[in-house]
Amino acid sequence: MTLPATFNAFRIHQDDNGHRSGMESIGLDQLNPGEVVIRAQWSSVNYKDALAGTGKGRILRRFPLVGGIDVAGTVVASTDPAWREGDAVLATGCGLSETRDGGYSQYVRLESSAVIGLPAGLSPREAMIIGTAGFTAALALLRMVDNRQTPAHGPLAVTGATGGVGALAVDIFSQAGFEVHAISGKADQAGFLRELGATEVLPREVLSTTRPMESARFGGGLDNAGGPMLASLLAQTVPYGSVVSAGLAASPALDMTVMPFIIRGVSLLGVSSSSAPRELREQVWHRLGGEWKPRHLAAICTREITLDALPDVFEHMLAGHSLGRTVVRID
Repeated sequence: MTLPATFNAFRIHQDDNGHRSGMESIGLDQLNPGEVVIRAQWSSVNYKDALAGTGKGRILRRFPLVGGIDVAGTVVASTDPAWREGDAVLATGCGLSETRDGGYSQYVRLESSAVIGLPAGLSPREAMIIGTAGFTAALALLRMVDNRQTPAHGPLAVTGATGGVGALAVDIFSQAGFEVHAISGKADQAGFLRELGATEVLPREVLSTTRPMESARFGGGLDNAGGPMLASLLAQTVPYGSVVSAGLAASPALDMTVMPFIIRGVSLLGVSSSSAPRELREQVWHRLGGEWKPRHLAAICTREITLDALPDVFEHMLAGHSLGRTVVRID
């Protein structure tokens, strides 16, 4: 396939003139080297993308870079025989929009190791509704299940439940047979969360306790907040339940005692979606295209935009007004 001399991309700069980002016309030789070139069809907007695109977070380690930590599309050129022209593929994390040019571009060049074949059960658009957010939620569930978490432990709490990771976690966890208690400060979205599969929608105040141990009410859960909410969740987890830490929307600090760990045997697990090894990424995406495929992707995708609308969406997200997932159609 003959590639165009130039194409459109959302590029981020940081230099003596400060931070700036926006649409540019670039050529393939301006992208990082890699074995696989794809024609991008869809991407998504994650909190990390908003921080990178606005310069309000130290995400990028080199400049300039094309933004976007997620991408799905079709292979148009490959020097690796594992990938052929026409293959449907996706990539999430793996240094995109951090150390490598990312997915907010009509053409994306990737290292072969970053490329995952699109699961048979997902369209490119569905894969990007899931994106890094859903991958993180599914990876959290895998960590818990590998640690012997079962529905018999009791309900899984999900904090930040109306955000991308939280909403997909509610759907995925309930699809996997777990009772889910969604915890959110947005009382007006209780109906949305119940539609996704939450059996209970609880206010943030249920995780405002500060005692080192509380009555056990949760089997475990996924925390996107950090800080006092994570400490309180651990203090309210049943014996041998698992809690996964996946975010720090409230605080990166964790001030607590070791009592939940040594008295109840509670496990605190971590996930890193960006640095997950290839074998693990393939396993998680296989499940996301199969038995863990979210049932409510149409409801979770609350906005579809094009590349030129990214700046407005970034500001909206950082102001705390986002709900569900935003997908980006690459024209």
